[in-house]
Amino acid sequence: MQVDLKHLSDRYFAAWAQRDPEAIAALHTQDTRFWTHAGTPPVVGRDAAREAFAKLFEQFPDFSFEIHRVLYGNDHWVLDWALISGGVRFDCLDLVTVTADGLVARKDSFIDSAQLMASMNQARA
Repeated sequence: MQVDLKHLSDRYFAAWAQRDPEAIAALHTQDTRFWTHAGTPPVVGRDAAREAFAKLFEQFPDFSFEIHRVLYGNDHWVLDWALISGGVRFDCLDLVTVTADGLVARKDSFIDSAQLMASMNQARA
């Protein structure tokens, strides 16, 4: 059975838009891997991912996002997006791998760190 990636990604994006770590984590496998590729190691496991999502919302309390495009493969999607929070805005690229039963097995987020630093410095000024 083929997973409806568009439907799953819509649910996933909605959980992020609601800033709901519990709902996001519920869409991940028990042994999921979430890695921001920003100088920190990946977190492994649904509970650790839920914690990481919650910390992200603490770090960016007005978290919202703008989707530039989503590209779908057989078992993954690539999300080109911007994180927006309190005057901070920076581009990200996510590679999200999905299991055959429709759960997120891995989420790799690549951040434009130069843009992040410039945006944070500008927001503080």
